[in-house]
Amino acid sequence: MKNLDWNLLRAFHATVAEGSLSAAALRIGLTQPTLSRQVAALEADLGVALFDRVGRQLVLTGVGRKLFEMTETMADTAAALALTAKGQEAEIGGHVSVSATDSFSQHVLPEIVERVRATLPQVTVSVVVANALSDLHRGEADIAIRHAPPVREGLVGHHVRDSEVFFYASADWVARNGRPETFSDLEPSALIGFDDLDLYARYLRGLGIEVAAGDFRLASESSVVIWEMVTRGMGVAPMHREIADRTPGVVRLFPDAPPIRAPIWIVIHERLQTSPRIMLVRDILHDMLAAMGGPSPVSGGARR
Repeated sequence: MKNLDWNLLRAFHATVAEGSLSAAALRIGLTQPTLSRQVAALEADLGVALFDRVGRQLVLTGVGRKLFEMTETMADTAAALALTAKGQEAEIGGHVSVSATDSFSQHVLPEIVERVRATLPQVTVSVVVANALSDLHRGEADIAIRHAPPVREGLVGHHVRDSEVFFYASADWVARNGRPETFSDLEPSALIGFDDLDLYARYLRGLGIEVAAGDFRLASESSVVIWEMVTRGMGVAPMHREIADRTPGVVRLFPDAPPIRAPIWIVIHERLQTSPRIMLVRDILHDMLAAMGGPSPVSGGARR
């Protein structure tokens, strides 16, 4: 057997990690046919089948599972080397990727990226939209905006502040349905569900809203889609105040209810703390996210 090509191993690892050829190709920047050929070439080099083809699904064989475990270690080592090299770069110019939830990516980050572009015109910024936590050890992003502190070793987090989350509806919805003053005034079916409805219903019950998973008539795993439904007068949902304040025509409900606190953390890998451009972008992110926690605008935002 000839020496194994890391590119072939990387293609195999990405396919297993992402769960499909198309997702793996997108992750490592290849076309799907190219990635498929690389996986087939690895199987030919090894002389074994790594996948059982079941219809359009790829199911790991026993040998495939063992090889994936080995490539996990190799992928971690490759990512660590890349992080170390990136952290040692002295140039201000270059690429910085920032990961955030879909709602922050759409409504908050563009304003911050605009400031980054004006301050650091030589830096290329890409926004990684990910409601799941981006793996900073694997280089899925350089900087992550999260709502919880980092727990994995090697990550460095800075707590910016706590965001306030309230429940909102559109002015049109309020005109048609009235403005509920307390949670008990709201019909459960008016709430728009998020992600796992059983889990979400339990969370809302913890806030004092009596709702069951079967009560939801609208739901999405995307907070951007949910917020669009709210602005169209289709129902009620919670949202970060800094996003609602930038959305005309929405009304905050339940004025006496305390805000839901959502911590905002900026997280990077410790090896990137020596990269000037990443630290400069992080500082701009920190300063602007902190400033957005000030008083609500007098006009042009959410009506009280």
